[in-house]
Amino acid sequence: MDLAASTWTDADAVETDLALLPVGSTEQHGPHAPLGTDTLLAEAVAEAGAGAYDGEVVVAPSLPVGVSEEHRAFAGTLWLSPEAFRAAVHDVVTSLAHHGYRRVVLVNGHGGNVDALREVAARTTRDGDAYAVPFTWFQAVDVGEAAGTDIGMGHAGPAETALLRASNPELVREDRADEAADGAAERWGEWVSGVNLAYDTDEFAANGVVGDPREGDAEVGERILDAAGGSLATLLEAIAERDLD
Repeated sequence: MDLAASTWTDADAVETDLALLPVGSTEQHGPHAPLGTDTLLAEAVAEAGAGAYDGEVVVAPSLPVGVSEEHRAFAGTLWLSPEAFRAAVHDVVTSLAHHGYRRVVLVNGHGGNVDALREVAARTTRDGDAYAVPFTWFQAVDVGEAAGTDIGMGHAGPAETALLRASNPELVREDRADEAADGAAERWGEWVSGVNLAYDTDEFAANGVVGDPREGDAEVGERILDAAGGSLATLLEAIAERDLD
């Protein structure tokens, strides 16, 4: 059930304690992909997971701003401090739990959110407010294996752009794909002795892109989305069966 599109009486009638909370970001994704890419992909994976799950699950409205200060050099990027982000996630999760949706999966689309989500999920669970677990789609699946081709994750690179082409093709600026590739970095960060010397993205990627976005088409994106949705459905099955007492 899409919570935002439902009435309160619809929500009251739902017979499930499972909920998905998509979490993303509003941050640069190169000249070809929208600032809301991470949020859009978290929503797409949440929808795919809910569709693949053999049961009822509530899909909450997404949280569209995350821990993204590393992209501050690029116009339009918004960010929360980790503390503010954790507080926002906690409050939404406990709101869901108040209405009986006490098993919550945080469906994440942004790497910068990972540590904060793990922390807030653990604290929320330990305090007994709800049972919450984070699910980051690109950690749950091997994108190359899922795609059936030699493709990398990057940032606004082949995997994310492929997923956009599958889920929100009208938002990809295809006429800027060559520009995005020409200014892209080969990998994330500036590494020496296992240490990333760069704190901000513009230190190593002039246009914010890592990887070649031309390598991932819509068909590849569909395969990745199916794999991510299936992985999320498997997680929902395990959480539904978990004894919370």
